Amino acid sequence: MSHYRFVSLIVGTTITGEYIYVRQNTNMNSPVTDVTSNDIRCNVLAPQAGATTKTYTVAAGSTVGFQMDQPAYHPGPALAYLQKVTNASTADGSGAWFKIAQWGPTITPSAIEWPDSTNKPSFTFTIPSCVPAGQYLMRIEQIALHGANVVGGAQFYLSCAQLAITGGGTKTPTNTIALPGGYKTTDPGILIPIYWPIPTNYTMPGPSVFTC
Repeated sequence: MSHYRFVSLIVGTTITGEYIYVRQNTNMNSPVTDVTSNDIRCNVLAPQAGATTKTYTVAAGSTVGFQMDQPAYHPGPALAYLQKVTNASTADGSGAWFKIAQWGPTITPSAIEWPDSTNKPSFTFTIPSCVPAGQYLMRIEQIALHGANVVGGAQFYLSCAQLAITGGGTKTPTNTIALPGGYKTTDPGILIPIYWPIPTNYTMPGPSVFTC
């Protein structure tokens, strides 16, 4: 069975074409597994990936998201980030990322399950209405935890889209992370046996979700 990819930008009810506004990775459908690599930013990319990707103009407060080539079937959370940049076409993702959405588990005495982030063909969320206007990278990831009982066993399926956000406000996020740097191989949400013993809680990787 082939792995899954985030291939298209969603804006409102429109699903754009594959890899028009989303940077195309070069590792086919293989995941990133090294959180200390620059690939954890936007996946494994060709040097000119940003220059060959278009930038979509969208208003702050809009519903956006990512369409996949097939539903995410591995168990694990999903997270969405923004990073304000000078030029989305040349940005390398080395700046400050802030989280704008996340999808975590449901935990019962018998299992930890992921109804909001597994077996879904797309993920949608809202651009915060208060973020400053400008160009951004928008990052999505689903972290597969089926092998996360060992260091390096978590699999990161991720992509970045290029946006020019209009409108907005003046609130600058302060709870941010750098990638690499913001995730550690031993973070409790990245190094975790999910099958046995059954977890009684789960800590989402990264910072808290930014709100206006």
